[in-house]
Amino acid sequence: MFSIQKIFMGVLMGCLILIFAATRLLSPSEIVLASPEKNIGLSSKINQTSIERSLSCTISSKYPEKIQQWCNLIVMNADMYSLEPNLIAAVMLQESGGNKDAYSSSGAVGLMQIMPKDGIAEKFMCINGPCFSNRPTMEELFDPDFNIEFGSRMLINLYEKYGNWHDALKAYGPMDVGYQYADIVLSIFENYQ
Repeated sequence: MFSIQKIFMGVLMGCLILIFAATRLLSPSEIVLASPEKNIGLSSKINQTSIERSLSCTISSKYPEKIQQWCNLIVMNADMYSLEPNLIAAVMLQESGGNKDAYSSSGAVGLMQIMPKDGIAEKFMCINGPCFSNRPTMEELFDPDFNIEFGSRMLINLYEKYGNWHDALKAYGPMDVGYQYADIVLSIFENYQ
């Protein structure tokens, strides 16, 4: 039926196609770091508990309880980065549904589904080396406080880079879906007002 040589060649060709696609989809020009400085903004959370208690929940009550439970962190980071709280909530709803333990098949981690420098993502190579080598670890990203802060910082940096939310959200989402991701998040944002 099938010769071992044909099967081997098929597998080899498939691997080459995957490697080629990965290098094209994950080129360094497409990757935006949250910040060149590690853990920026985290030191400003000296008394986070008292800050959280003083903030009222300003995200829409239309968001499900799985998102509402993170309201204080969403509002605190929205305030820190001058973001609309409902936009952070919309990204979180689309990315993880509010599940702090979310882990995608592509390797994205946590509430905001951020690619870490380790785990599956460690193997993703770009022209200049590992694509996500400057990112936090999976352990850091499973911490809701850190994940929301890092994701919020990424969002504002992408907005500052592109000048509009449609392009910024396209860059935040999966590389292979074009504007579909941005359209979904913006639709959630508008429908949950």
